[in-house]
Amino acid sequence: MYSKTKHIFFDLDDTLWDFEKNSYEVLQVLFSEYSLSDKLKTDFTSFHTTYKEVNSQLWRRYYKKEIDKQFLRNNRFDLVFKKFSYSNYDENLKLTDHYLQKSPYGTHLKSGCIETLDYLKTRYTLHIITNGFKEVQHIKLNTCALRSYFQQIIISEEHQLIKPEEKIFRLAQTFAKCEKEDCLMIGDNLESDIEGALNAGWQAIWLNPHPKEGKINQISDLTELKRIL
Repeated sequence: MYSKTKHIFFDLDDTLWDFEKNSYEVLQVLFSEYSLSDKLKTDFTSFHTTYKEVNSQLWRRYYKKEIDKQFLRNNRFDLVFKKFSYSNYDENLKLTDHYLQKSPYGTHLKSGCIETLDYLKTRYTLHIITNGFKEVQHIKLNTCALRSYFQQIIISEEHQLIKPEEKIFRLAQTFAKCEKEDCLMIGDNLESDIEGALNAGWQAIWLNPHPKEGKINQISDLTELKRIL
């Protein structure tokens, strides 16, 4: 199935770098430091669940170019606060700054990440395409010693493009000096990673912890790539 594949493009957040786990740990610390239990009248589990819902909604709007980077950053915690009938915009901004200072330095990677990259790097040319913001994505790659695995690291913000736009996949081909038939995208986001790649004429594998019936090729763990590639 992947006999023509020469170049593999990975998403970063929640595909290689464990965004969920790294974010959870930082939010737990900040929840305590900012005494949010008292201010929001809730526990960390409820706060975290609400944060994930709000954050996901904002990122979906960002992918669609309905909001910009600054709006996402400056309103994320404020919107969470309001879900708990608490309002303090200045505190929201301080919390945002502290979150952004701490979270990129998380070192949790997805299960089997390094083992799988070590296997693939001898067989394919590896790259990254990420929608994350440039200042934090570079920190993640350096902190977790991932950079050396990849020939091209394409951060959407640096090119004013966002997955699933076809243009970012064409740009990736140009940088990698390859054709669409050579390309395989691996990511956790069905819309931005998988559907975007498929619409660009690439092959794609969806990293999905809970595989579903359907036509899209799926894996639940990165180590499965060693079996199929």
